Amino acid sequence: MLDERTIRKVEGHLRGTFANARITLVPRPKQKDSGEVYIGEEFFGVVSVDEDGDGSFMFEMAILAEDLP
Repeated sequence: MLDERTIRKVEGHLRGTFANARITLVPRPKQKDSGEVYIGEEFFGVVSVDEDGDGSFMFEMAILAEDLP
């Protein structure tokens, strides 16, 4: 489950990993095991609680063909 404390920890990790303080992790209203990642106002991906139950998370990001050069 993504509680407020866990959201802040994962958000901090993403900010450090991608060197971007504008990253935010927003809980999903209907799903308690995942959150949406934004950079500013732009949707960036989804973080989900890993099913192993060991406290790990999975980050998923789509790369659209139109975004590629």
